[in-house]
Amino acid sequence: MSEPASISSGIAQRYATAVFDLAKEGKALKALEADIAALEAAMKDSADLRAMMNSPVYSRADQGKAITALAKKMDLSPTTTGALGLMAQNRRLFAVPAFLAALRQMIAEEKGEISAEVVSATVLSKAQADALAATIKDRVGKKVKLNVSVDEDLIGGLIVKVGSKMIDTSIRSKLAALQNSMKEVG
Repeated sequence: MSEPASISSGIAQRYATAVFDLAKEGKALKALEADIAALEAAMKDSADLRAMMNSPVYSRADQGKAITALAKKMDLSPTTTGALGLMAQNRRLFAVPAFLAALRQMIAEEKGEISAEVVSATVLSKAQADALAATIKDRVGKKVKLNVSVDEDLIGGLIVKVGSKMIDTSIRSKLAALQNSMKEVG
């Protein structure tokens, strides 16, 4: 992991732990989960939001006003709104993606779930996703939440990441392995 990424994840982890503890104490984990989904969607959809959060050009006050106004407009919980305001005040908005990921992981652990990142060559049907989730559940012994994305460059197959384990059954990786073995031969 690169140094800036590890710094960002360390900062995010501290904020996430505080927000999670407050939400758990206030029995507001469902609201926190909704806040996470809303913020992730907003960040995915808005290049301007991502730019504001990552740009050193904006002052602390401007970032704070913008993120607080956005949180109120999105009807985020007071805990999440306060955390975002504090992150803006401390010039830590760049860590929001890692903050949201850490919160998502803490909520999953609290529920006894594990998330699996799945990349497929085509869109998985409901039956395929359910069968994959059941197979992973049998292996890890926990309820599985799939985060599925599509990468047509895989040609076929899947890449499944659960925790630190990864299984790559994609045609692309098999072709790359075949190409490497052919280079070694001759």
